[in-house]
Amino acid sequence: MSTIADLMTHDHRACDHDFARAEALAAKGDWPGAADALAAFSRALNAHFDAEEQRLFPAFEAATGMTQGPTQVMRAEHADMRAALAHLQQALAARDADEFAGEAETLLIMMQQHNMKEENILYPMCDARLGAVSATLCAELSNSLAAEHAT
Repeated sequence: MSTIADLMTHDHRACDHDFARAEALAAKGDWPGAADALAAFSRALNAHFDAEEQRLFPAFEAATGMTQGPTQVMRAEHADMRAALAHLQQALAARDADEFAGEAETLLIMMQQHNMKEENILYPMCDARLGAVSATLCAELSNSLAAEHAT
């Protein structure tokens, strides 16, 4: 991927695919399959969040001096989505199809809103402001995300 925006947006889509797979399997009542798919989604989502929180956001904050701006909002949303994912995992463990569907809908809406902010605002800001470190950072992010999706 040539830009942070391209790379991270592509990873959003990979996570979306994993999430949709878990939803489809749960809707069919394939609880073991849904559990495997949700575990893959959870690993991918947390790897994405970790890449942002440990690499991308600190680089952006260092370059811009903005520590109380968009990255703070994104971290808070990550925490909210991790909590929603925990509720989804509880519904899966209980094999409660209605609860699973409701929790999945909540998480889906949260992810869609969050991704729009990152893809349309934060990632382009990162590409614009990170300059020379952007290519190195992009390679590091790519390696860490690719490793997670390979498992």
